[in-house]
Amino acid sequence: MTATKYVIRRRGLAAGAFGLVAVKGAKVSAQTLDKVVFQTNWRAQAEHGGYYQAVANGLYRRAGLDVDLRQGGPQVNGAQLLLGGRIDMFMSNGFQAINYVRENLPFLCIAAIMQKDPQVLMVHEGAGNDTFEAMRGKPILVSADGRVTYWPFLRARFGFTDAQLRPYTFNLQPFLADRNAIQQGYLSSEPFAARKAGARPLALLIADAGYENYNTTIDISARMVREKKDVVQRFVDASIEGWAQYMKRQDIAAANALIRRDNPEMDDEKINYAIDVMNEKGIISSGDALTLGIGAMTHERWERFYKGMVEYGVYPAGLDIRRAYSLDFVNRKVGL
Repeated sequence: MTATKYVIRRRGLAAGAFGLVAVKGAKVSAQTLDKVVFQTNWRAQAEHGGYYQAVANGLYRRAGLDVDLRQGGPQVNGAQLLLGGRIDMFMSNGFQAINYVRENLPFLCIAAIMQKDPQVLMVHEGAGNDTFEAMRGKPILVSADGRVTYWPFLRARFGFTDAQLRPYTFNLQPFLADRNAIQQGYLSSEPFAARKAGARPLALLIADAGYENYNTTIDISARMVREKKDVVQRFVDASIEGWAQYMKRQDIAAANALIRRDNPEMDDEKINYAIDVMNEKGIISSGDALTLGIGAMTHERWERFYKGMVEYGVYPAGLDIRRAYSLDFVNRKVGL
């Protein structure tokens, strides 16, 4: 299937203008909006809802921003677009941020919207695979990306071996056909589809076993951080406010309409399921985010994650991990 890139434009907003500023004794003038291009990591869905909320509810506009929100897809590489200067920021994860350091690229992570990585292993209820320990030695369907990210953690933590690996092709049929099947999934996606197909899936969140990868991060160039710090801060704050509203379902009908418009495969049932499970599992609001605000990050967690990945053979030792991220724009209790 060919991916299509979409751009969300706010209706009723004159290009380059933000309200009217009246000053006594002076002519009324228009305030220029700062343009920001933000790329998501996949097609529009509830997992991007906070950004859509910030567009639909005017949070970006009130922050003086004209945000061009572009949805991703299977053929869209956010890192390459950032490298080529075609976007200002994109949605990624902790692995990508460490890759910037390893490859000596001038980019970094400035916020982590998802405190828990939503990756799961999905099994059938009552099949005897309801714990990670019970899966030891059994075949597991894992994608190429999974084999170099969470799989080394599972191998070290639970004694899994590479002999268990089977290719995962993002096709649900092998899982539906085999009651003993174990496969990777996304908390808010594959379990929903399996239920709709009549199965009784159980999703085990890898993050709850100690996998500390940050997800739905905001990645940006070091140059933009230096030269447009105020613009960046306003974008982060407005995005966090959007996420706080969206996860509480505060007037989100317009945001969901934009999601459905950009991705017709989304419907209200899928969207509501995703919001429910993200809230239930603390994907957005858990850990440090409960006290520091949505998007929270800490030096300690980044260092633990990197150290673990070194031990598991994913990364070389000696990287300056603090070049991978900045805490300057988060931990301000925005949205609390």
